[in-house]
Amino acid sequence: MGCRRTDSWSALLRVVAETDETGVIRLSPDPRRRLPGRGAWLHPTGDCLEQALRRRAFGRALRVGAAPDPAAVTAYVEGLRRTTS
Repeated sequence: MGCRRTDSWSALLRVVAETDETGVIRLSPDPRRRLPGRGAWLHPTGDCLEQALRRRAFGRALRVGAAPDPAAVTAYVEGLRRTTS
């Protein structure tokens, strides 16, 4: 989604939009690919995530009206980066 490159599904991270009890739309990482709803796929790298956020691609891909909060996905990708370094 961010870099627009294709890859095998095992190399990509699925992201879904969830609405919390206050009505805020949040992005959630779905590494097990089991959460309900429409999903968007991106490489779990900081560069790909930054490109997707800069282009506001999550709102279009997940068909949500407001800009979703990317905090959980950002933390997940940063955690992956730290464990692989």
